[in-house]
Amino acid sequence: MSSIPMTIVLIPVSAYLLGSIPFGLILGKIFGSGDVRAEGSGNIGATNVARVAGPLAGILTLLLDGAKGAAAVLLAERYSNGSAMWMIIAGLAALIGHCFPIWLKFKGGKGVATAAGVYLALSPLAFLAGLILFILVVGFWRYVSLGSISAAAAMPMLLYFLWAPHHAPPPVITFGALAVAMLIVYKHDANLQRLVNGQEPKFSFSKKKDAE
Repeated sequence: MSSIPMTIVLIPVSAYLLGSIPFGLILGKIFGSGDVRAEGSGNIGATNVARVAGPLAGILTLLLDGAKGAAAVLLAERYSNGSAMWMIIAGLAALIGHCFPIWLKFKGGKGVATAAGVYLALSPLAFLAGLILFILVVGFWRYVSLGSISAAAAMPMLLYFLWAPHHAPPPVITFGALAVAMLIVYKHDANLQRLVNGQEPKFSFSKKKDAE
């Protein structure tokens, strides 16, 4: 088999399997809280893990979910000779793996931390700008979902202006970031409805059965 077909198969499949590792579920059990899907929002992401299993479990989930996205992009960079197309494909595959993991009957998290890891590997400066936006929104309104949606929606523009001095990113990166934004907004559909209805709970680290 030639290297091109191997790349076509191995990069997205490997990235998907990497992204599908349910660290939130694993850490919830390690920290003695059982299945985090049975409490709070039922989500395996860092916010719900922090609520159900405590701040340390939430922080570890955040870091490990982010590491999945970054690792997928960096591995694709190495094995595709730095191809931007394969890097964004790997990032998208890892994100899809997190949101729709085969191990959990395709019912996973919302992808924010994994997407953040993807952007950190692609463009640290754009990642930093997105992180600042997220912190400002959450700090002012205390809605993690609103901060996540805002940062995801802004990332295509942030990547465009901060990719490199006087250089825009390859079009495939821009389109990939748009796909990431659409997926994250889609996964936050219930949050958007609660925000509109004034029913979205504000974030705290206390363990309580509320929805993300």
